[in-house]
Amino acid sequence: MDQKTFDALLERFLSEDLSRDEAEQVLHSLEDKDMRSQWQAAITGLLENRQLHGLSDPARRDAVRKAILAKKAPVPIRKSPLRYLKYAAAAAVIAAVALVLYKPGRQETSLQAGNVPLAGQVIPGGNKAVLVLADGSQITLDTAGNGTIARQGNVQVIKLDSGQLAYNPSGKAGAVGYNTLATPRGGQFRIILPDGSKVWLNAASTLRFPNAFTGSEREVELSGEAYFEVAKNPSMPFRVKVNEMAVQVLGTHFNVMAYPDEPGIRTTLLEGAVKVEHGSKAVQLTPGQQVQLTPSGGMSLEKDVDVEEVVAWKNGYFHFNRESLQGVMRQIGRWYDAEIAYEGEIAPRQFGGKIERSSSVTEVLKILELSKVHYRIEGKKIIVMP
Repeated sequence: MDQKTFDALLERFLSEDLSRDEAEQVLHSLEDKDMRSQWQAAITGLLENRQLHGLSDPARRDAVRKAILAKKAPVPIRKSPLRYLKYAAAAAVIAAVALVLYKPGRQETSLQAGNVPLAGQVIPGGNKAVLVLADGSQITLDTAGNGTIARQGNVQVIKLDSGQLAYNPSGKAGAVGYNTLATPRGGQFRIILPDGSKVWLNAASTLRFPNAFTGSEREVELSGEAYFEVAKNPSMPFRVKVNEMAVQVLGTHFNVMAYPDEPGIRTTLLEGAVKVEHGSKAVQLTPGQQVQLTPSGGMSLEKDVDVEEVVAWKNGYFHFNRESLQGVMRQIGRWYDAEIAYEGEIAPRQFGGKIERSSSVTEVLKILELSKVHYRIEGKKIIVMP
């Protein structure tokens, strides 16, 4: 195994992106003394250039240390403290693979920040996004380190240890600039806005927002899908603009789904109250209700919505409840960054089920087979057949 192969596999190792077969390959290679030495050398080299994923928390380090002792991983205890720490961390990653990265019964683990997906492979999405600052500069968040990643006047832009983005204003707000958070297909991200509001951004979505909220209202622009937990401030209402529609709130929890390839824009309220406006039309929502805006401009109100289904993506699940085949495949295509194609005549069907979004694509697609719908995968293309 050459050095480039080592480095690529190790990056996926640290990013928790190993399949079961790859994890077993690593463990088997460690049975050979020479291979184990090569692994330690490769890991040490990477540790000199990046923080070891998941070991910044002292409690996590202690848990991994115990895993090392339990597995009796080889650690050169007679080295200097600094060198010992590097080798200990290297051994920690190797020893803890089965305990930390791999869960029995699953072919692939959840993707985390810093992934480098293999070309042509259909794999689950993860925490991936790009932040475009007011001056046009871009920061790739899944590879950016934790801590302050930008400053805009009196506002610090911080990537937290939890992997989410936060804005920390200090002092009086200066000139207001607009930033854009964009997730790719196969990506998601969380952000804490300057007012303390929390936003979960789903795959293939963008959120445009100011680096400081001033004036009489707080306004952001959304494309795609997001879940909002808005910080209460009755004197400064919060507005979400989606094309020609606006959602106005004071402090509440709600979900907006506005993908261009979906049949309409859906706003679902979980807590509080919102008003959805489109031209001269306005609909007031109470918890458990959903308003749908069709491309033609019509608005309809649905009561007693299954809110668990609506926000399942935010909680790490696919949740289908009488969902059409096309609706199921649109969600799968966005999360696994896969092209969807249809072959032959497929009768209309509805599907139901709940499964983790970290599951392999074949596990998710089993719901199709239950209704005698078949598929095949060619690279990053999923072809649905009768």
